[in-house]
Amino acid sequence: MQEVSSSDNLKTAYDSFYENNDETWRMLGAKYKVEHILKVSKGFTFNKVLEVGAGDGSILKLLAGKDFAPEYHAVELSASGAERIRERNIPGLKSVQEFDGYHLPFDDDSFDLIILSHVLEHVEHERMLLREIKRVAKMCIIEVPRDYRTGVDTRIKHFLAYGHINVYTPTSLRYLLYTEGFEVVNDLADTIAPEVTKFYTYITLKKSKTLWRNLKIDLEHNVKKLASAVFGKKVEEKFANYYTVLCKKADKQPELF
Repeated sequence: MQEVSSSDNLKTAYDSFYENNDETWRMLGAKYKVEHILKVSKGFTFNKVLEVGAGDGSILKLLAGKDFAPEYHAVELSASGAERIRERNIPGLKSVQEFDGYHLPFDDDSFDLIILSHVLEHVEHERMLLREIKRVAKMCIIEVPRDYRTGVDTRIKHFLAYGHINVYTPTSLRYLLYTEGFEVVNDLADTIAPEVTKFYTYITLKKSKTLWRNLKIDLEHNVKKLASAVFGKKVEEKFANYYTVLCKKADKQPELF
């Protein structure tokens, strides 16, 4: 059987990704990813944490600043990302390694928690990675963007520009996790923060900063939040831009046939 690893095309695309990537934008995104991690893991403590697909280390940097755990490890597909993580001098960081996207160089149950934040949408063989995560960690936190909408197949170029080769809804992610022997312990769905939308609109899209545009962004966000609060989880997940889950290994693997 052929050994599974990330394709050369995917590896090349990410190898130098973090060399010139915008630090302010990535730290802003990490701010809210960390907020979600803290919310879904409230009440739990973790001593040894591994981030898989750790990017440039923005999430670990912020988690360390909040004393989330005493010991951190990171694996990353891209050489530039791994190098950037090492440069950050993150307190409690014990190891940084490049990996092939699927094989984690650790023993069974080596970690209390694995963090997989905005990674699964980039992975060619998502189930293979999930099985490796389940082998290595007792629990995991996974966050994905809620990309799936009606007509998503007409916007493939848009999503590929962000490296998204898989699209999810909260329902489809839960289905994937359940069928791979995970149990969802806690979850949350959230909309994109106005601060992030305003930054993206002004800096990335080079659109002018106007009072009307900012008011429109705030209004849309507040309407979605209000509707979610009034109508509950189903509407909250419909409006969500992100979905975050805390999982553990299920007591029993689901049976096929």
